[in-house]
Amino acid sequence: MSETGFRIFNQAFSAGAELTYAALLTAFFRPFVPQDKRRRGLPLVFFVYILFEIVCNRAALPQGSFGLILMAMLLVVSKWIGLEKPSVFLLTLLYFNARISSGLMVQSLYFIVERSVPYRLEPPEAVFLRAALLVVLFLLSHASMLAVMLYALQRQMRKQKMTLHRRELCYLTLVPTAGILFGQVISRLLVEFKDGVLLQLYERHPAFLAVIPVLALLFYAGAYLTIAFQQGMAALREEQATHYMEYQQTQAIRARIHEAEQFYTRIRGLKHEMRGHLTNIKGLAQSGEYASLEDYIAKMDESMSGFELTLQTGNPVTDVIVNDIRRRCLDLGIRFQVEFHYPDPGAYDAFDVGIILQNLLQNAVEACGKVSAGERFIVLTGKRKGRFFLIEVKNSFAGEVVFGQDGLPVTTKQEDAPMHGIGLSNVRREAEKYMGELELRTNQREFSATVLLQERSSL
Repeated sequence: MSETGFRIFNQAFSAGAELTYAALLTAFFRPFVPQDKRRRGLPLVFFVYILFEIVCNRAALPQGSFGLILMAMLLVVSKWIGLEKPSVFLLTLLYFNARISSGLMVQSLYFIVERSVPYRLEPPEAVFLRAALLVVLFLLSHASMLAVMLYALQRQMRKQKMTLHRRELCYLTLVPTAGILFGQVISRLLVEFKDGVLLQLYERHPAFLAVIPVLALLFYAGAYLTIAFQQGMAALREEQATHYMEYQQTQAIRARIHEAEQFYTRIRGLKHEMRGHLTNIKGLAQSGEYASLEDYIAKMDESMSGFELTLQTGNPVTDVIVNDIRRRCLDLGIRFQVEFHYPDPGAYDAFDVGIILQNLLQNAVEACGKVSAGERFIVLTGKRKGRFFLIEVKNSFAGEVVFGQDGLPVTTKQEDAPMHGIGLSNVRREAEKYMGELELRTNQREFSATVLLQERSSL
């Protein structure tokens, strides 16, 4: 290979290397970009990398500045990529940590291979060819190791979704940031010129051939383990929240059952009291004490107002739940329409149906609270079709609903939590107990949840 050919090779090699690193960054981002935005977001990541690599090379900026500039620009275009800024920040940081760590490990191997080739007088063409082969070997080795390290990080991060608030983000970025700073410092020390002589750290201190790669690997492993630990904590918090929610729901249903039992106990007591009330009314009428009779009847009417259940569903538990929601709807200005008829009590457990109603109606009420007055509505229907029982709740909502891979609404904003989460997961679990399913749909400004249950006798 001639000198001119080697120069052309260097230019082509540099371009190929940057295209490789840009492709690896894009592949690292890919699983985290929403599927509907990948066609636009992934090419944007690749283009931003190449564009600012060219800009930084032309401007001859200091070492390490490219990573900062690239991160800043990816944060600017994060909306078009389809990711939140904390996710872009973390992914970019992890990428450069893995790239620098793998580079230090491969560089020590490159030094050993280079020194293992015996030096002999060769024509310039052979020297240039050997140099070209060594740099190609370095790129292939580095790209392969980097791809493996990025894949491991990617796979771990996909196991458990993490909320990246300020505290979590600081915790997750501490080790990668330290790894990048370590790599930048070591890179400056590996090679230096002194009095026109090239000095390499590995030649002066051979022990660093083992120390530096090990330290680089530890920084990478630290970032990986930090992510795994944070995911474990997030999973634990989610499990605790789920159990707490389930406990609250169980207690709420039991309270409703107790209310229903008390209500019907009072009804039965009232039947025994009615004979005495009728005797008193008859006596007052016969004696002509009409004013006292009027007061007596008014007091009876007042005392019986507490026994009123406006909506009758056919089951005391669902009666209490539906009427409780009705009272809340009246207070909030929500139009509440009910066509719910409880099926045969032997086919479905009132406790299970109560959990389904409690969750669906609670979500509907909270969603309606974000809708302007006059447009709030909830429609509850429940009817039997053969051996199936169909429960449907429709409600007005404001905003956009995005469904995750599990079919449930997802969001990154805490204020939108009523539209998704543990409540709907519990509804799905109850439906699956009856070999049924939960179906969620949106139609313009209407959100609907449909639960299909099978009779136990048919299972």
